[in-house]
Amino acid sequence: MKILPPPLYRRISRGALATTTAALVPSLAWAETPVPNVGSSLLQVTLGLGVVVALLIGALWLLKRLSAPRGATAGLLKVVAGTAVGQRERVVIVEVADTWLVLGVAPGQVRALHQMPRQVSPIADAAPPAREFANWLKQIMERKHAR
Repeated sequence: MKILPPPLYRRISRGALATTTAALVPSLAWAETPVPNVGSSLLQVTLGLGVVVALLIGALWLLKRLSAPRGATAGLLKVVAGTAVGQRERVVIVEVADTWLVLGVAPGQVRALHQMPRQVSPIADAAPPAREFANWLKQIMERKHAR
């Protein structure tokens, strides 16, 4: 006659049985996990995003300050217009004093194509869109305050 070993549940202690059951049945495992604090996590993410945006704005302001022309030469050279004629080639009109230079610009080289006296630009005569918007906004605000 052959003797059978005792059942498996008799070999496992109760603590090990609870751990094994929680591993085998995931619905029991959630009851033991701690709930994270959502408020502090949200605050951390918001503050981190704020720091990144502030650094970006600061870097852009610094770049603008460093790249702006200074001194007597600040208004001497002005790009009037430009257009792309190829994937990396452009034709640019540059104003120097009372002369316009038509330049061909390509990677690694700039060539003078033509030189002519300064002309009246039709774009410069038109009111800029920002000014039109400012006037429109001013009229709307005056109507609102008149009521």
